[in-house]
Amino acid sequence: MSPEEPAAAMPSLRQRRRAVARQEILGAAEQQIVEQGAHALSLRAVARSLGMTVQALYHYFPSRDDLVTALITKAYDDLADAVQAAVDTAPEDAATPRLVVAAEGYRRWAVAHPELFQLLYGAPLRSYRAPADGPTTRALRRMTTVFQREMFDGFTPAQLAAADTRALTPSFRAHLEQLPPDGLGDLPPAAVSLLLGAWGHMHGLVVLEVFGHTSFLGDHQGELFHTAMRGMVEDIHRRIPAAHSSGAAPPPPST
Repeated sequence: MSPEEPAAAMPSLRQRRRAVARQEILGAAEQQIVEQGAHALSLRAVARSLGMTVQALYHYFPSRDDLVTALITKAYDDLADAVQAAVDTAPEDAATPRLVVAAEGYRRWAVAHPELFQLLYGAPLRSYRAPADGPTTRALRRMTTVFQREMFDGFTPAQLAAADTRALTPSFRAHLEQLPPDGLGDLPPAAVSLLLGAWGHMHGLVVLEVFGHTSFLGDHQGELFHTAMRGMVEDIHRRIPAAHSSGAAPPPPST
């Protein structure tokens, strides 16, 4: 730090105590979700488990929606941490594509935390509405950025723009071109289509497993997921032209 840069002010004792209290409340609320499900979340029960009154809890979270928003944000951040950790710990010379590694980190977290995964992707909580472009949206974008990087790392913008997505209708392509630049809008429409399709494929298989619809496969559920993700990556790479030919029209889709 240069002499001209002011030192960051240390949080006051009151601020530190408040931060600790918020974390304890979040932990108690998470535990209630794990034990009873997200739809059973009760501020009164959370406060009781911590030996405090509901009125005292409102001092840290002014409403149920504020607490739910904090819980969803934390769950998204924990999931993103798990995905990033999977990528960071993967051997550099591993034969498994890094996108597959990231997807398997996603699956592992979801299977290990089914109630929190359902808080994120299950039936919406009654009367709850996430704040527009708030902390939940920013947390989700963080995870999306990880997958975007692992899916398209090494490809040029010209290659991504020339990806084989001829099935897109003109109106859909125009819609993708108008996405805001702070989200997926910094990608060409063809790449956005590939990313959303891959996300749906990956997430759909995880949802089926977490909700028990593939339990008949037993211990082979992980193998199914791994095989499907490898096939998905191979298909994506087939659709993106080589760097030297990215200026040419993509090959016609196979029939």
